[in-house]
Amino acid sequence: MPVNYEEYKQDCQKIRVANEILLKDFESWLKSSGLSTKTIKQHCSNIDFYINQYLLYTDPVSTEEGMDSGYVSMFLGYWFIRKAMWASATSLKNNATSLKKFGKFLYEQHKMTKEDLDSILTTIREEMPEWQATLKRYDDPSIESIEDIWGY
Repeated sequence: MPVNYEEYKQDCQKIRVANEILLKDFESWLKSSGLSTKTIKQHCSNIDFYINQYLLYTDPVSTEEGMDSGYVSMFLGYWFIRKAMWASATSLKNNATSLKKFGKFLYEQHKMTKEDLDSILTTIREEMPEWQATLKRYDDPSIESIEDIWGY
């Protein structure tokens, strides 16, 4: 954890440089699977948002460290809903799909364990209904209490 803002910025910049390489490799990996250019662009954009916005939002977290079921759950179930103005049921599912593909890519590159990948896939499968319900409550103007949205 950085001690000051300058150190934070330097740490984030180092991670962004590494992320740029990962994103290019991920794009190539997606191309080799035969996906359309539009789909590839969407997956890369979603992952860029996750690794260069969310994982660097408070503390500089490397991609490898941030590809963990806890980070993914907090991102899809809370942060994305609050911070992405375009959050919708569809974009939530699309981001989950992108994270699953990115996890598979990282696993194939030996940058993630099978156990961590399986944990992310299980988390997404099991928690998606609650994330979608939370998003629906968040977007419902008749719900005014934060406790009613997040279920505290």
